[in-house]
Amino acid sequence: MAKSKLISRIGALALAAALACTSLISASAATIDKATIDMDAKAQLSIYKYDFTNAKKDGVWNERSYVSTGQYDAKVNEVLGGTTRTGANSASSALGNGQASNGYAIKGVEYTYLKIADITQFTESEKDGGRTDSHIEVLYAIDKVKGADMLAAIGLADGKNSYENANALDANNWYYQSDVLSAALKAALEANSTTVKNSLEAYVKNNGGTAMTETNEDGYSNVTGLPVGLYLLVETRTPEMVTGTTNPCFVSLPMTTVDGGMADGSGNQITTGGHDWNYNVVLYPKNETGIVTLEKTVREAVKDTGKNNATDVITDGFTHNATASAGDTIEYQIISTLPTITSAATNISAYTFQDVLARGLSYVGGTNSVTLEFFTDANCTNKVTTWKQSDGKFKVTREENNDGTHTMTISMTDDGLAEINTANTAYDNDNGKLYAGYSNYTLRIRYDAKLNSDESLVYGDNGNKNEVVLTWKRTNGTYYDTLIDDAHIYTYATNITKTFSDGKEEQTMFDNVLFKAQNASDGYYVIAQLNEDEGIWYVTGHTDKEASATAMHPVEWNGKKGQIILKGVEDDQYIWTELETANGYTLLKNNIDVTIKSVDDANRPCDIYGKDTLGVIQNDPRYNFPNNEDYKLANIPQKQLAHNYQTASATVDGNDVTMLDDEMDTDSTNAIAPLTVVNTRVFITPMTGDRGTQALAIGGVLVFCLGTSAFIFFLVFKRRKEQEDK
Repeated sequence: MAKSKLISRIGALALAAALACTSLISASAATIDKATIDMDAKAQLSIYKYDFTNAKKDGVWNERSYVSTGQYDAKVNEVLGGTTRTGANSASSALGNGQASNGYAIKGVEYTYLKIADITQFTESEKDGGRTDSHIEVLYAIDKVKGADMLAAIGLADGKNSYENANALDANNWYYQSDVLSAALKAALEANSTTVKNSLEAYVKNNGGTAMTETNEDGYSNVTGLPVGLYLLVETRTPEMVTGTTNPCFVSLPMTTVDGGMADGSGNQITTGGHDWNYNVVLYPKNETGIVTLEKTVREAVKDTGKNNATDVITDGFTHNATASAGDTIEYQIISTLPTITSAATNISAYTFQDVLARGLSYVGGTNSVTLEFFTDANCTNKVTTWKQSDGKFKVTREENNDGTHTMTISMTDDGLAEINTANTAYDNDNGKLYAGYSNYTLRIRYDAKLNSDESLVYGDNGNKNEVVLTWKRTNGTYYDTLIDDAHIYTYATNITKTFSDGKEEQTMFDNVLFKAQNASDGYYVIAQLNEDEGIWYVTGHTDKEASATAMHPVEWNGKKGQIILKGVEDDQYIWTELETANGYTLLKNNIDVTIKSVDDANRPCDIYGKDTLGVIQNDPRYNFPNNEDYKLANIPQKQLAHNYQTASATVDGNDVTMLDDEMDTDSTNAIAPLTVVNTRVFITPMTGDRGTQALAIGGVLVFCLGTSAFIFFLVFKRRKEQEDK
């Protein structure tokens, strides 16, 4: 069979599902033994669930050229159920979050069925007030009491549009033609699918409906032993990847056969059928799939230059990589697009963030400082509401981990989930579909953190990673999805080695040496504090006033004297000024320019997955976390969004220097910008420093004093002479 014909045949599955789930199929028979329904027979219903969203995207599904036969279709199952998925990785077991896929099968979907009517054949005669000829057709008898809510949900309350002449058959029933029921259901769903879906899902569950087994790894579920009749079939539980449930549908058991055939050259369907009753009905209902999004970004301190100024959609200074000084307060935000919600079957049952803060950072403010904002747009401009923890719609917990990191868990409460699922009960989006709750809204979480002024920070190219894991579930709590993203904050160090030209290394000499540092990029002076035990200076703050800046002196570090190691500087231009030096030595002529730059390193990506492959395959039990065990982030295969690590370089007075590794983390390269400052002796003038010089100085003072006395005597004598002459 040609590939194009095969795709066309498979593609008709959409129409197959639509006919099976929005209309009744019943007709006359062709042979006597199969022409009538055996009312004592038992029927069975089989369902195959496939991911049409990705099948269409991958080019194996086409909406044209196939009708629902109500029978097993080997070609459909071969292609949609047996195809190895392709994507960023050709091996299906490596796709998404690790499951070895069976084509486009969706597991974990639950359908619930309820018999709502008996199949009746009505012969209408003149005595019924009808036609003069004996009119005969199949009708469906719906109990007036038990079926009232169902009929009202589809606009047929109180027997509206029922077959009036047949209603006399039984005062307890309304009698309907299949065309009327199908048209009413279709119109109701088109008018308000969310409300109708919710009503019919609730109706089936509240009136004794029976849940089928969940679809397995082949997307298959089956039920046998069903009495003859008309059934209402609804989708009641879904895994996390399903965004749109199948519309509720009527299924006649048995149903009249419909043969499917290949499309002709014009794409028209060639069908035959109507020759017997099929007691083994097979449906291929359509599901749409999709996932939420997750992005964690960071914004540098307000005073900083904000060199990085973009995320995927928000250009307000937040980015995946930023640099900051120790002591700075930085802002983190977590952005997540909520999933599509179309009815109660697709409600969210869990939406939890686990945010891991690097050990070199500390939270600013308590848990009540965390806010959740909801927007209708991805750019976060049209805000709907803001939640605070005191509202009771989410809760925040924090704990310190054994490695010094901190985990903040943000989880939705029942009240919060209820608002997400049901607020704005139904609304039209740009595509004209009806959604529920905060469907497709953008959620933004914000909190502040401070860089510690100590050795807990990672300096250099490894950065300080802050990771967030989002776990979310729909109504089938067995299945979940996990997304990961991270942001890195980078900080660096400068190491000045102070020496004297004559090689002297007396600490008293170093005690007289003072340096101050100014961040020329951001226009502030550095405030720092010496950790005397470590022999390291740490940036603790900024000041606009030179007088308030810290004057740093060299100390002994790691057995070496004359060291000024300043940790916690960012990738900016710093101007170092030598204010004082040891007696008898020259100060530097000019300031020292130390500039650190960091750029994207394309050779060090943070992940291996892009957005398009996330969530296309359901979770594998290998990645479950039973008993609330800690998340082993390295084992979760859905990596964060694509971005790279940074790599740093430095210059001293415009000359390239080789940066040193972080001595506390030898894997973190390009951490410290080194330089050496040498003070030479002052020039020795004649007799400078000997007794002759001292005698000359004393003599000079004596001469000055004698001369002054003589001058004063002369002035006094002259004054008296002038008075005598008068």
